Amino acid sequence: MLTKLAGGRLYDPAHGINGEVRDLYLRDGQILAKAPFGETPGRTYDLAGKLVMAGAIDLHTHIGGGKVNIARTMLPEDQRALVRTRTALTRTGGGHAAPSTFAAGYRYAEMGYTTAFEPAVLPVNARQAHMEMADTPMLDTGGYAMLGSDELLLQLMSEGVGQEVINNYVAWSLHAAQCIGIKVVNPGGISAFKFNARSLDVDERHPHYPLTPRDIVRTLSRAVFELGVPHPLHVHASNLGIPGNHTATLATMDAAEGFPIHLTHIQFHTYGTEGDRHFSSAAGEIAQAVNARKNVSIDVGQVMFGQTVTVSGDTMRQHANHHHAHPRKWTCMDIECDAGCGVVPFRYRDQNFVNALQWAIGLELFLMVDDPWRVFLTTDHPNGAPFTSYPRLIRLLMDRGFRNDQLARINPEAAAMSCLGSLEREYSLYEIAIMTRAAPARILGLADRGHLGAGARADITVYHQLDDPEQTFARPMLVFKDGEVVVEDGAVTRVVGGGTQVVRPEFDPAIELRIGRWFDRYHSIRMANFRISDTEMADGIGSPVTVHPCRPRGVA
Repeated sequence: MLTKLAGGRLYDPAHGINGEVRDLYLRDGQILAKAPFGETPGRTYDLAGKLVMAGAIDLHTHIGGGKVNIARTMLPEDQRALVRTRTALTRTGGGHAAPSTFAAGYRYAEMGYTTAFEPAVLPVNARQAHMEMADTPMLDTGGYAMLGSDELLLQLMSEGVGQEVINNYVAWSLHAAQCIGIKVVNPGGISAFKFNARSLDVDERHPHYPLTPRDIVRTLSRAVFELGVPHPLHVHASNLGIPGNHTATLATMDAAEGFPIHLTHIQFHTYGTEGDRHFSSAAGEIAQAVNARKNVSIDVGQVMFGQTVTVSGDTMRQHANHHHAHPRKWTCMDIECDAGCGVVPFRYRDQNFVNALQWAIGLELFLMVDDPWRVFLTTDHPNGAPFTSYPRLIRLLMDRGFRNDQLARINPEAAAMSCLGSLEREYSLYEIAIMTRAAPARILGLADRGHLGAGARADITVYHQLDDPEQTFARPMLVFKDGEVVVEDGAVTRVVGGGTQVVRPEFDPAIELRIGRWFDRYHSIRMANFRISDTEMADGIGSPVTVHPCRPRGVA
């Protein structure tokens, strides 16, 4: 059936459309180039005065995998019943900080999101991660395979194998784990923790391997680039949460040696040591470095006040932070000697000096990085805050008066140490559409979404234009998924499933001989059981794959 969206104000940065009044036509789940000649739409929506954007994309949110499930299990008090859909397909689900799969899918859709990416899929645990994401309705999903502390990579690098061998291993990992990108968490640090190290700086030698985090970042960022994987190496840098860690963040940018690199939840890596408390904002230095380095992109990992739970593969830092757990329970664990995870509940308080300054630092970064195509709206869900905080975060970025009112309410010492009050910038609707739609699609290589052009998937969000941006983005008028209405006035009306987004860089299959021997000697499963096939994804897990193209090798 032909569907017409009539007279909406379109925000489509991928095509330079900034609030123009236009009609859209949809058929068979796609956006058409123009109205078919002589054909009458079967359904027309009058969108006069409404805001029309592509479905939003979250490029970094922890919604699948072992650590998320541990958080759900650890916090039964967080798992409150949730019934917010009008369909007969209602299923009990709850959770504020660590929502159930169904609750996560509903809440994302109710805000206009149609695609989300789990940023830390441990390959050995990828099957379970994909099962959880497949059980998350309303969303297309994908994951980043976590390397950088896996013993095989560290062993290969220690042996001095050529870059091509590393590239083959990285490409094989993407195939085997059905992922779209590569993530490194505290490069080498998760492994070093098992050798009783409690810190590992960028140029510090690993206690067992003759390697440094700089070596790992350089090698993996080069591998991702040379393989033509669209998304740059996704880096959780060294020394998360430590005062003075901004120097490690700058060193990590340099470690890429000009190759594309994406620094994730960078707010947690932007701390100086000035002041009586030896904790300060280094947002100015970090923003200046990002502005000057066109190969660097970031997401912020904004802190918002309230109860949450921190989940991370960075066992080194999670172990260090477990004393701050609220409520007083936590866990750290190792997984097949390849990586680990730590789960620590936490409450951010606006009158706590450190927490208040963290909140301000994130906003400073958003406002001081010039290019909205290279900074992404995240809270590192749930580490900085649940993703349901996004509408309020958008208001903080768009409304300086509101932002300054909130600044006046936080710990006064923290407010005094921040330059936030002097920053006049207010994000426009066009810039919000860039950072939540067009830019994530572009950096992930998703040509079929994030825009409103011909041939795009008809994932579309329609908002009421209200004076309060928080209310605008919290409750869309309509959300279309593959051309069908799934949300009306902020409530789910139809429950749909999604698929998994992957890339398939080429590799020499001879690498499997080396990988197979490693599995036979060290792992509890065999390589054949480790790999996830397309058939299993579609028929067993229930999330068929869409393969997105890689760039020609070595072409930016």
